[in-house]
Amino acid sequence: MIDTQLMALLTSGAFIIIGLFAAIFLDNIIKKIIGIAFIEEGANLFLLTLGYKPGGVVPIFMPGMDAKWFAANSAYPLPQALVLTSIVIGASTLAVMLAIAMVLYKKHGTLSTSEILGDK
Repeated sequence: MIDTQLMALLTSGAFIIIGLFAAIFLDNIIKKIIGIAFIEEGANLFLLTLGYKPGGVVPIFMPGMDAKWFAANSAYPLPQALVLTSIVIGASTLAVMLAIAMVLYKKHGTLSTSEILGDK
């Protein structure tokens, strides 16, 4: 059976590859934005995977815990904090990208990047 950490790494890689494909090769702006969101979620999953410890406990030190045991068995908390910050920033960035897409649609009447850039 494949271990949980390896599955998370493979899934994060798949998210990043799918997102890169969408952001580079698809013509629709909304699909490009969704691709960028996939890249972000793949990076978040990768960071969480780095802090994973098999059989680890939540990194919250409670009264009565032995400090030595806690240090040896708790998961690494820094990736969790980084991902939480990244989620908030990503939601704001996604909202701005969608607002820009709305403005482009109102101005050009289409969401096709080739038509907006005049390639057709």
